[in-house]
Amino acid sequence: MALEAVQAATPLAEAVLAALGLSAVALMVPAARAVRLARAAITAQAVNDLIQARVKGAESRNSSLVAMGFAGALVVVLLTVLLFVVNNLAVSRVFFYIPLISSSFWLMVKAFWINIYIFMVAEILVLIWGLVIAIARMAPGSAGRPVRMLATFYVDIFRSLPGIITIYLIGFGLPLTHLPVLKDLSQESLAIIALTLTNGAYTAEIYRAGIESIHWSQTAAARSLGLSYMQTLRYVVVPQGVRNIIPPMLNSFISLQKDTALVNVIGTIDAFNQSIIVASNNFNLSPVTTVALLFIAITIPQTRLVDRMIARDRRRMRIGGS
Repeated sequence: MALEAVQAATPLAEAVLAALGLSAVALMVPAARAVRLARAAITAQAVNDLIQARVKGAESRNSSLVAMGFAGALVVVLLTVLLFVVNNLAVSRVFFYIPLISSSFWLMVKAFWINIYIFMVAEILVLIWGLVIAIARMAPGSAGRPVRMLATFYVDIFRSLPGIITIYLIGFGLPLTHLPVLKDLSQESLAIIALTLTNGAYTAEIYRAGIESIHWSQTAAARSLGLSYMQTLRYVVVPQGVRNIIPPMLNSFISLQKDTALVNVIGTIDAFNQSIIVASNNFNLSPVTTVALLFIAITIPQTRLVDRMIARDRRRMRIGGS
């Protein structure tokens, strides 16, 4: 079967290489244009037409840079293709063996729903828990000092611990305590608790940065109208602060989404764990590649959304809008 895969893939590899060859030929177009413009600049300079010489020279440099940029990109693509086709497509067969990907695809998708479930529940809890910790870190006055100290201690600890260690300790430690309720939690629930504790520390700092970005006059105005400290936070400060932190918060969501793959250390049969089982049975890593592609498929759209939101906020700030 492996030999058949090699024989079937060889024409495809040849077609790809031929397409790259045609692309290399196409690069001659901006290169030839750069040479032509450079000659025009030299001719204009010879007749003391300095303005035309500078215009043609600038256009020649631009065409040269275009050719160099595409040439560099083509070299990277060519090296990548060569990596996949050398040694009788060894890399392709190890990471992209199509028959195995096809036969195990729906099994990977089914297991991937475990990752999505863990992410969705954990993210809701993280949003709530992170806001609680952020408010606790900003508790006012001497009376709030113990609360601030505890919240700061929590943030420092869980931002210092690698997520995989927290998942391991929670996933294996809580069942060993034989505490009521906690000892009977499922592996998915334990993973959600661990991810909430870890990502809640980071989210709390994002909340705090957003809240502290609101000018103090907003708080002063609200308090002068008779609002209490908590009412000021609820109705004035937090809504404005949350609006400012949506892009970094979405980046945190993406990070949490990828961290769900770490739950395999406690035996949860998520997509990554399922792919390891299939890969071990077939001595091939293509199922793991399938899981990687699933994560990429749901992550890239979110990343582009974050980029658009950041660009929108920058445009709003440049024009002085709200």
